[in-house]
Amino acid sequence: WIFMSNHFPEMSTHSPEHQAYLRKVRQEKIKVRVTQVLILAAALGLWEICARTQIVDPFITSQPSRIVKTMITLHQEGVLLHHIMVTCLETIVGFTLGTILGTLIAIILWWSEFISKVAEPYLVVLNSLPKIALGPIFIVWIGAGPAAIIVMTLAISLIVTILEVLNGFLSIDQEKIKLVYTFGGTKLQVMTKVLLPASFPTIVNALKINVGLSWVGVIVGEFLVSKAGLGYLIVYGGQVFKLDLVMTSVFILGILAALMYQGVVLFEKWIVKKGN
Repeated sequence: WIFMSNHFPEMSTHSPEHQAYLRKVRQEKIKVRVTQVLILAAALGLWEICARTQIVDPFITSQPSRIVKTMITLHQEGVLLHHIMVTCLETIVGFTLGTILGTLIAIILWWSEFISKVAEPYLVVLNSLPKIALGPIFIVWIGAGPAAIIVMTLAISLIVTILEVLNGFLSIDQEKIKLVYTFGGTKLQVMTKVLLPASFPTIVNALKINVGLSWVGVIVGEFLVSKAGLGYLIVYGGQVFKLDLVMTSVFILGILAALMYQGVVLFEKWIVKKGN
């Protein structure tokens, strides 16, 4: 290949058509990113203008400049990073446990049809049950602390993960599974060679869903019982009518959730690239 690349340079490069396609893809990505940034900038600018011209009450809706000032004040007081770290740690732990446990339980349900049939009605009921109503029970059982918040996160995300991953397992082409059995493969080989690789898109989709559910679970848990975290700041800000603090916490949550989602996207690209 090195010899041919040196003597035939055209073989070491992409064809003009392929290069044009790659340029088109890059340009499309740039257009999407620029449009997203412009929409965000326009929304923030309109929000600021409406607040400054009193079209909306800045005391109730706050405004971007006041959010920035609040963030600076919290940073100067030395509490901003602490509250962010508390919420992020609880979210990452809940997200990780929810994904791992959900996938493992889905594998068990796929492995045993009997267990799957027995568990099906319970999963349906638990999925439809309002998890927030269980918050006070978790606090009594586990105690007021991070553990109760993480369990709250699991309660919201675990069942959805199980159902999502299990549905992906059951939608795998049965002919591929029969082919493995035909060649003398075991059920473990079916799971490792067919089931999990083919279900990768489903598992990644479950990760993306879990990003939002994990943040919801943590914030709800912090609403109920916490002494630190962004959910605590939201509750405290609402109680003392510091709505700038509420909007600042919500704004930071949006940024953190977006970063976490992008982390899952990068993980997906890394796995795909490694697989290729």
